[in-house]
Amino acid sequence: MSRKAVRVSALTEALSQRRVLHIRDAALLLDVSEMTVRRDVSENPGLFGYFGGHIVPAMDLESDGPYELAKAADSHARAKQDACTHALKYIRPDETIFIDCGTTLAYLVEMIPADMPVMAVCYALNIADRLTRKPNISVVMLGGLYHPSSASFSGSSGLDSLDELGINVAFLSAAGVDQKRGATCAYFHEAQIKRKVMSLARKNVLVTDSSKIGKLKPAFFGEIDRFDAIVTENGELSLSSAA
Repeated sequence: MSRKAVRVSALTEALSQRRVLHIRDAALLLDVSEMTVRRDVSENPGLFGYFGGHIVPAMDLESDGPYELAKAADSHARAKQDACTHALKYIRPDETIFIDCGTTLAYLVEMIPADMPVMAVCYALNIADRLTRKPNISVVMLGGLYHPSSASFSGSSGLDSLDELGINVAFLSAAGVDQKRGATCAYFHEAQIKRKVMSLARKNVLVTDSSKIGKLKPAFFGEIDRFDAIVTENGELSLSSAA
């Protein structure tokens, strides 16, 4: 077996155990340069894929390509609306909430009563746009580098701002919910924000439609038991049944 074949085999085995591997860690594991790892990955598109400096199994990349906000807007729209209807009960007057990025939680924002005073923290343009139309909602927008794919921002300034906020309830979205690997999303910059918010919020509520149950995406952000509630169009799930 050639050296390249040995590296490819070792990388495949490592990903079967970890699902996600930073290219720097892969280089250390294989005892080669990062350039060599990049070349091995690019020459084997049927086995590997890239996401934000990380290597993932090709099977984790959906056939329709990376998540894009515009493409996702109408996907399972009714189920997303129904899930948000069930999640609405966790919003109380005069509390501070966090609203995650994506299309699901945009429906939740629309459902907040116009006369309810709330402070809302967000980092996505589609969410901020809807929040600013509510006369009694104060909006905190986290800044940083803009990511067109999800119309969201990320960076150290936004993460640091979270330390100064007292968040009562965080509403999180996910592209995949798996009993063993927990909640995952498509992009690593989103996962970083989600993890930070979850460590600070008093209560974490995962809002997703049931099509995401059993799926696994590249960027992990929370074990199942880290959520106080998981809400789908069918109501709240038992944490042990989110498989």
